[in-house]
Amino acid sequence: MKAVMGKIRREVLSLSASERASLAHELIISLDDPSGYNLGDEYEAEIKRRVKSIKQGKAVGRPSSLVFSEMTRRYK
Repeated sequence: MKAVMGKIRREVLSLSASERASLAHELIISLDDPSGYNLGDEYEAEIKRRVKSIKQGKAVGRPSSLVFSEMTRRYK
């Protein structure tokens, strides 16, 4: 089991930051029962709008380093 975990860890760490973040999100969600989440219609609509914007290439992203440095300054 340790060898398998080591191999998985090495492979995951070779992914881009956004790929690792996406995987981390999926793994965290998998620890809970997502059927118990009820975000409400407004939040669901906003999520769908944002996903659509990303898929259509209309969303403008920013480097995570910039976002995190802004968050650090804001909440320090």
